[in-house]
Amino acid sequence: MGGDYALVHLYYTIPPAVLLTVCYYPLCTKTDVYKILFLILIAVVSTTPWDSYLIHRRIWTYPPNAILGPTLFRIPAEEVFFFVIQTYNTSLLYLFASKPTLHPIYLVGESFRGRSRQLKTRGRFGISLLVASIFSGAGLVVKGGEGLYLGLIIVWAGPFILLLWSLSYQLLLNLPKSNTVLPILLPTIYLWTVDTIALRRGTWVIESGTKLGLHLWAGLDVEEAFFFLVTNVLIVFGLVAFDNALAILNAFPALFPTVSNLPSPLQLVKALLVPTLQYDDSRIYGLQEALGRLRRKSRSFYLASGSFQGRLRIDLILLYSFCRVADDLVDEASSGAEARHWITKLTKFLDICYASDAEKSEQRRDFIVRTFPEKAQSALSLLPTDILSPSPLYDLVKGFETDLAFSSDTPYSIANEQILQIYGSRVAGTVAELCLELAFHHSKEPTTEEQRREIIQAGGRMGIALQYVNISRDIAVDAENGRVYIPTDWLESVGLRPEDVFKSPSSSPIESLRQRLLDSAMTIYDEAKAAIELLPSESRGPMRVAVESYVEIGRVLREGQYKLKAGRATVPKARRLRVAWAALMKG
Repeated sequence: MGGDYALVHLYYTIPPAVLLTVCYYPLCTKTDVYKILFLILIAVVSTTPWDSYLIHRRIWTYPPNAILGPTLFRIPAEEVFFFVIQTYNTSLLYLFASKPTLHPIYLVGESFRGRSRQLKTRGRFGISLLVASIFSGAGLVVKGGEGLYLGLIIVWAGPFILLLWSLSYQLLLNLPKSNTVLPILLPTIYLWTVDTIALRRGTWVIESGTKLGLHLWAGLDVEEAFFFLVTNVLIVFGLVAFDNALAILNAFPALFPTVSNLPSPLQLVKALLVPTLQYDDSRIYGLQEALGRLRRKSRSFYLASGSFQGRLRIDLILLYSFCRVADDLVDEASSGAEARHWITKLTKFLDICYASDAEKSEQRRDFIVRTFPEKAQSALSLLPTDILSPSPLYDLVKGFETDLAFSSDTPYSIANEQILQIYGSRVAGTVAELCLELAFHHSKEPTTEEQRREIIQAGGRMGIALQYVNISRDIAVDAENGRVYIPTDWLESVGLRPEDVFKSPSSSPIESLRQRLLDSAMTIYDEAKAAIELLPSESRGPMRVAVESYVEIGRVLREGQYKLKAGRATVPKARRLRVAWAALMKG
């Protein structure tokens, strides 16, 4: 009886597990825990018979003075723990790498013809290669001798990898390499080092006669190196298959009307077996466009979006996409008449969406294609109006009318703060209300109507606060576009007129009014932020990230030390990450 193997865990596997747990804890969801436990169970069940057989055949052995004593089917308890801790560590690394990823955008249906054919060709090649490898491994096992250990690794792991590849090759090939290659290589290289130390210490022994005698480096047999590479491939492939199933479940409500955050294994398999012919390619393409829009237009909300999950994340991205497209149609119009034209068409679009006509979906599709530019069509088509109230959307469109006033005969329409609050309520408060509606819709936690009204009212106020921050940031940019959102009576109080903002948007008096706007924003923010803690648990932390990430722009503006990008103050990436981390750590 000895503790050498236990010390390997104490020194080399448990510390990374603790570090990864502490780092990932704020990001962890129930779905993540489900994934990890699911993978650990499969790892233990699938590895135990194989490992027991190798010990029985004395392909590898454990000196009595290196292990504590308890065993499971001849396998030392420390070895069983290795199955668990390796799966846990690699899974956390994968979850870290894939947290920002919206997996449904990497699905490929049949209408993506060139890409679909290419993926199928590569998928078939991978299947052929794996089948050939399995037969080669079987040949080594039958032959016995020096290739036996390598052959046993291949015939054990090969069928699992073949199954996972066959089900999920699309995502495995499409995902960024940081999502797949990195979580395989980092733990593999680390475990190669640990294995080398253990082999040199005699903690476990690979018996001669069943190995090739080749080494990756001094002290590390190639079979051991291959084993750790293959086991990490199995873990990551298993996680990708899990995410592939979730992507299909969440992306296609027509195929799966209701989805739990913890779908059963049967539902996961059912999703993986959906033929690509049934994928809604227009929805995949629309999601790709929507996420691209979010990434380009709002770094703060893009960062926050990664902390949401499932269909709530998808619907929030689609809502942002619609709001962005609608705003751009009006904002980028070449004339006031064209801008009014788009406001009229957007109103008509909402009329069709909320009509009681049974054929409204067909009317909606035809109207979008006939009326709006191609780049805007997916955003309108995918807006989830079936779960959104009409009133905030109509108010949002009304808010665009305020922007039109800047090109009329009375261009300075923000006479006082009351009008500014009405404007902020329409263009930002409404969006906050819609986001909260989505959060409630996708939550299983019970809330009363009174609680919802209280939270939505506070959300509307928070939207106004964020709009004040937005206006404070964009004074110079808005001035270039002929717009002044600072209330006219505020300007008059420091001896200025709106025209003076165009001439010198960074003057000291304007800077003092920027700070006044930010003071008002922070006052509203302080009044409304407590309502975040009343949100359903799965959206509380992510919503806090969204709010705090944007409020941080205001804090940076108050400090006066900031960098400009396209005329706008920006928050450094490291600082944004710290803010998001702190927001999630609040619980």
